[in-house]
Amino acid sequence: MGLFEKLKQGLKKTTEAVTQQFEDIIASFVEVDDDLLDELEEAMILSDLGAQAAAKARAELKSRAQHQKVNTGFELRALLKEVLSDMMLEDSTLDLSGTPAVVLIIGVNGVGKTTSIGKLAAQYVREGKRVMLAAADTFRAAAADQLEIWAQRAGAEIVRHGEGADPAAVVFDAIAAAKARGCDVIIIDTAGRLHNKANLMNELAKIDRILTRELPNSSRETLLVLDATTGQNAVHQAEEFNKAAKLTGIILTKLDGTAKGGIVVAISAGLGVPVKLVGVGEGIDDLMDFNRSDFLEALLPPMA
Repeated sequence: MGLFEKLKQGLKKTTEAVTQQFEDIIASFVEVDDDLLDELEEAMILSDLGAQAAAKARAELKSRAQHQKVNTGFELRALLKEVLSDMMLEDSTLDLSGTPAVVLIIGVNGVGKTTSIGKLAAQYVREGKRVMLAAADTFRAAAADQLEIWAQRAGAEIVRHGEGADPAAVVFDAIAAAKARGCDVIIIDTAGRLHNKANLMNELAKIDRILTRELPNSSRETLLVLDATTGQNAVHQAEEFNKAAKLTGIILTKLDGTAKGGIVVAISAGLGVPVKLVGVGEGIDDLMDFNRSDFLEALLPPMA
């Protein structure tokens, strides 16, 4: 199955729910008036686009429709895709320059953080890279055990300490091991204690100092893992984490489990941080690079 087909299948719940709403609205198309735009805005909000992004999309759609003299539902659907695409950030892949490259993963418990690390590690191993995992979530019981299982499954290496150990010490040892073994990528798991931002910021600051000192020429990605099924709560989490850490991207998991995939637009348009990877299934190869064109094509496929 190709990447687009995986994304399309992963968005099946969203497509079935959202497409029906939009088809019903567009089927009643006579002209682009306030009633039609109100219905489209409501449909966008119900798809978890969020009120602010939906209002912006409505205004832009009205302006462009008037300027381009839209006359059919097909034209309106195409124009809506164009508007949503322009609202979202440009696609960007992970920067893995420097050896070893660093990928720092943060996120609250239950969002699929450990699973995402395992899938990402497996992807890099398949590409021929040597991967080191740093089990720096020492706050949560069994976090390192779960990560070790994923390391074995993915064919990656791992450095771990005991529960309650200093996360920065784990990172330091992982860097030393990665250098000694010629690893290409270090993926660091961290504790996502959003309820105590002071601890989170202190922890990330210590890790940052070690990375800067020990790997001054390596690229660094700081990725926040969010659960798509939590809807607007994911947007709020992203806003708070972005204050505590300099996020470079989002991993959006469980996109196949929600009927409200508009959350992707809400995050990309409202946060100023790109969605870089999406999870669309349980398989080890179901973490994909995000492509907004493919996403919008799957979200709003052509009318039959």
